Amino acid sequence: MRLNVDGLCVYFPYDYIYPEQYAYMRELKRALDAKGHCLLEMPSGTGKTTTLLSLIVAYMLENPHIVRKLIYCSRTVPEIEKVIEELKKLLSYYEKRDGVYPRLTGVVMTSRKNLCVHPEVSTQREGKIVDGRCHSLTASYIRERHNLDDSVPICQYFEGFSMDGKESTMPYGVYSIDDLKEYGRDRNWCPYFLSRFVITYANIVVYSYHYLLDPKIAEVVSKELARESVVIFDEAHNIDNVCIDAMSVNINRRTIERSTANIQVLEKTIADMRRNNEERLREEYNRLIEGLKDASVARDSDVILANPVLPDDVLKEVVPGNIRNAEHFVSFLKRFVEYLKMRLRVQHVVQESPAGFLRDIQSKVCIERKPLKFCAERLASLLRTLEISDMADFGPLILITHLATLVSTYMKGFTIIVEPFDDKTPTVSNPIFHFSCLDSSIAIKPVFDRFQTVVITSGTLSPVDMYPKILNFHPVIMTSFTMTLARPCILPMIISKGNDQVAISSKFETREDIAVIRNYGQLLVEVAANVPDGVVCFFTSYHYLESVVASWYDQGVVDSLQKYKLLFIETQDSAETSLALMYYIKACDVGRGAVLLAVARGKVSEGVDFDHHLGRAVLVFGIPYVYTQSRILKARLDYLRDQFQIRENDFLTFDAMRHAAQCVGRALRGKTDYGIMIFADKRFSRSDKRSKLPKWIQEHLKDSLCNLSTEEAIQLVMTYAASEANSDTPIMFAVNYTTTTILKF
Repeated sequence: MRLNVDGLCVYFPYDYIYPEQYAYMRELKRALDAKGHCLLEMPSGTGKTTTLLSLIVAYMLENPHIVRKLIYCSRTVPEIEKVIEELKKLLSYYEKRDGVYPRLTGVVMTSRKNLCVHPEVSTQREGKIVDGRCHSLTASYIRERHNLDDSVPICQYFEGFSMDGKESTMPYGVYSIDDLKEYGRDRNWCPYFLSRFVITYANIVVYSYHYLLDPKIAEVVSKELARESVVIFDEAHNIDNVCIDAMSVNINRRTIERSTANIQVLEKTIADMRRNNEERLREEYNRLIEGLKDASVARDSDVILANPVLPDDVLKEVVPGNIRNAEHFVSFLKRFVEYLKMRLRVQHVVQESPAGFLRDIQSKVCIERKPLKFCAERLASLLRTLEISDMADFGPLILITHLATLVSTYMKGFTIIVEPFDDKTPTVSNPIFHFSCLDSSIAIKPVFDRFQTVVITSGTLSPVDMYPKILNFHPVIMTSFTMTLARPCILPMIISKGNDQVAISSKFETREDIAVIRNYGQLLVEVAANVPDGVVCFFTSYHYLESVVASWYDQGVVDSLQKYKLLFIETQDSAETSLALMYYIKACDVGRGAVLLAVARGKVSEGVDFDHHLGRAVLVFGIPYVYTQSRILKARLDYLRDQFQIRENDFLTFDAMRHAAQCVGRALRGKTDYGIMIFADKRFSRSDKRSKLPKWIQEHLKDSLCNLSTEEAIQLVMTYAASEANSDTPIMFAVNYTTTTILKF
């Protein structure tokens, strides 16, 4: 259908549009007109992706001088593939309506692991190994060796691309991961380097958050993207954590040991080169004296990771004299690694600022701040000079140099914490050096500054006013949309007590109480007995899940549960979880029914959709607060309080409620779906918790659905499940805008 959205002709590839989709388009257009940033919360399953693409593609075609490129960032490969599917559908609809395909190119960008077509390298499962093997076949010095000696292996696909790939542009169209692989195989071109090249001129780019937010990757991949771009961060409820992870470094004993081994390899390689090819080392030294960048930096295949600091913070100066010489630099690294090894010999927790760390390293091993700043780039230059083919082996030492560069660059918004053991195993000595970013706005600031419009959107952003504070930006539009329904396709409820009237809660004082654990078990058994198909249950942590399940075995709850449905459990092992998930889906598909026990903040809560029969009920056992004894979290809370005047409790509650909403949102993946959302903790009834749930859940969570006992809740569940199963009423409420007040062209 064709719509008029405030004067803009928008093609929408479906026969019906929901009122909230149209309202979303209007708010989005206002942000584009204002050339400002916006924050939009839209309910799960209401076609957010299609709405975004339809409006922005129409705006690009109408105003090519204002918006030249759409950069769509999502979190996982399946989500990226969904965006590509919707984009294909939209552009095919343009062709169907206008008789000509729009002059647009859309392309996906992902890792070498997902795009590699080399018969040997593509069989590797680990991304770092694929990156290293790829580099060992495509680096400029490897190719030069091949020219002299045919027995040196190179990648035929990269050679094909480097000969012809940059001479032509891809035909207009939308290219998924499989499309790129097929296109590459047909032409003997490398799909990965092809996509790296195509994103410079493509109109629509779809890739992961990290390609924009992680400076090590962004500088390599996203450097050339135009300012007149619209950036969308979809499913962005966790964007602050992604920003923090991108700028943080953790070092343990194993990292130190492997770094020491890396340094020994470097020493040997430098000594060999001194004997056989000293000219290369002298050339590098002269380049560094003149402050010239290594010419090979410009070659796509030679750089895997760029400088770990933001582009504006990279020093435009000559490398200091004491690390220009290769042997001197390796000796410098040796001292730095030895210092870190000494810092890991701790019996108690140490916390200090980057400034304190630099003072200590200066006084103890005479290492100054300035050469530390250049460590990352100096090592990258040395590895290229030494023609190290497999970079994956040098990962630990590269990480050490990233720490050196970061700790010497940033004085504010970071902390250093050295812990003698892991919190999970307090009796086992396992020291960890954390260089932790406390300010999520540091990583995302260049994105806000560089691009004219950044859209942050998700189904669970409530309360939306928290994000401008923690990301330190000023949105021109900030809106939360509700869901229009012909009948309630969600039934949210808060259960605060069991049948024995004992209050249920996962708070620390009561979580081990036998009565509370028994009541949780009885609730799950009753739900499994009365709700068809799949039931998903989320716990606050893996430890709590394990202790509760152990008690349920003793109490006979697990046996009772298995009378009604099969039982599957998420673990911290991703392979085990994938297997459990596969069989859970199979059990639901064949009608046997299943219960999946999962963890909030785990893999299942973030990346898996339980649509239709896969998730007829979702239970959240307890409020999923982050581990509050974490020293890194405490440091971040102190920073948020001092810098942004955000109180500890406000942030912890906001963080817990967005994860709870994310868990229950798994049950509803469209208006033709229905699901029961059970919040099993008396604390959910408090106004400070309820008010932080998304508006589209709040409006269905009436007072009569709060403070329920298990028995009262099960009566409501039985009535609701029966009415949904027997109803012939269309579940979705949509509008065919041919008959409404919105003009159809």
